[in-house]
Amino acid sequence: MSEPLLVTPLHALHIEMGAKMVPFAGYDMPVQYALGVKKEHLHCRQSAGLFDVSHMGQLRLKGANAAAGLEKLVPVDIIDLPNGKQRYAFFTNEQGGISDDLMVTNFGDHLFVVVNAACKAQDIAHLQANLPDDVEIEIIEDRALLALQGPKAAAVLGEFNPSVKEMMFMDAVKIELVGVECYVSRSGYTGEDGYEISVPAAQAEQLARELLAKEEVEWIGLGARDSLRLECGLCLYGHDLDETTTPVEASLLWGISKARRSDGERPGGFIGSGIILDQIATKNVSRKRIGLVGQSKAPVREGAVLFDADDNEIGVVTSGTFGPTYGMPVAMGYVKTENAVLESVVYAEVRGKKLAMTVTKMPVVAQSYYRG
Repeated sequence: MSEPLLVTPLHALHIEMGAKMVPFAGYDMPVQYALGVKKEHLHCRQSAGLFDVSHMGQLRLKGANAAAGLEKLVPVDIIDLPNGKQRYAFFTNEQGGISDDLMVTNFGDHLFVVVNAACKAQDIAHLQANLPDDVEIEIIEDRALLALQGPKAAAVLGEFNPSVKEMMFMDAVKIELVGVECYVSRSGYTGEDGYEISVPAAQAEQLARELLAKEEVEWIGLGARDSLRLECGLCLYGHDLDETTTPVEASLLWGISKARRSDGERPGGFIGSGIILDQIATKNVSRKRIGLVGQSKAPVREGAVLFDADDNEIGVVTSGTFGPTYGMPVAMGYVKTENAVLESVVYAEVRGKKLAMTVTKMPVVAQSYYRG
């Protein structure tokens, strides 16, 4: 017997809005609404899209040693993370692989951590096993998580609380929305400007309805969420990142803080640091993550095998779709390091045909984060 699907606090509202629901990370989640994936995608790029991401895990880490303890599990500077700032991080394993990616916010009296839904249980167990005994791990069960994304997100949310307009990318605040305290960060996973809002579950539907009442805002499902993040070069855990892939192979060097590198103030000290820091120093990896764009309109999906011009197998696509903003198929994948040459041509096998794709820099659609 398979486990019954979990639901978010907004499940009934999705049904009411005519969402097509699918199983995702153990939850019954909206993949699209009446607009359809392409129109939802374009709406988010042009206006403001609302996403239910309440399936993600929300945690509080409390205690004097919370930052130092978490820093031993991620290659990121957590000790010097300023109050009111958020940072992208990833858990690493003994082989240097990535066991999940996460967001960490310093709220002064605690660290607020958001982890992926599919990895929630293992991440909590990992923290419980590895953080010092005096660090309290609080699993937040009574809050929903919404993302409001797009060029009009700031104007829309500013009508609920004007202070959000002053925030910069990766700022985080506790403010009042619809009469309750919400945790708001200026961030998101579409490549657009926008916000993620942790709201008490009891008020989640009210906030969602009031946001949707604005003409700029439409519900956006998992389908468009995927195409939006892919165009902007953002990895999806379990697809582009996994336990066998190191941050160096994944081209995530920007996610390894200077303080934690070999010449930094607190070098290494995280799980798998020997392997990862050696790969940074020697640039010795056998494969690399690349961006790909199609030369024809046929989309190339995850799992498509990649070949060179001489028909040698060189890698695999890990994410792929048609990019509605870009207007052509876009993909990410891994190839042998010697094949990771910008503007070179590789061939993806789709239903027995070899489709030409150009190796490209990611993102193919520019990120629009608000940095002031």
